[in-house]
Amino acid sequence: MKPSLVTVLLAAACAAAGHGGDERLEIPPPPFTEGIFPCSTCHADLKVNRTRRVLTEMHDDIQLRHDEQHRWCLDCHDATDRDWLHLASGERIPFEQSYLLCGQCHGEKLRDWRAGVHGRRTGSWNGQKSYLLCAHCHNPHQPRFRSLAPKPAPHRPERPKDETGGLP
Repeated sequence: MKPSLVTVLLAAACAAAGHGGDERLEIPPPPFTEGIFPCSTCHADLKVNRTRRVLTEMHDDIQLRHDEQHRWCLDCHDATDRDWLHLASGERIPFEQSYLLCGQCHGEKLRDWRAGVHGRRTGSWNGQKSYLLCAHCHNPHQPRFRSLAPKPAPHRPERPKDETGGLP
């Protein structure tokens, strides 16, 4: 099930961020790789293997560079139903609420995201808003942005001269 736009009610989150509890935030679906969701298509009949290892049969393109000495897939992905994530408490959450999972370790970023300071938020400042998930900008397995090559400085355009030859 891939809705075109998932509407998430964040009453508690908005209240914590100083917004009214009835504020509605719109969040687009997560940026899944084509054909990979729902995860249960493949994982429903697979035995759960909690051993930290390099994946070689599937998902071998994923390189975990996100606290890789301490983290493993099942620290975030639910072991018994891969169509869900889970919080440290064990509470299952949908991928559309992955910001709650990220916010467990990155609380200051979650606070800033809710306030519209970190990430991309559109909409009215005092009304309905649309947010992007962390995964729209950060690869959750390798969240750091890759280095960008510096570009040359822009050229300053010439100012038009008036008919007398002076600047306006």
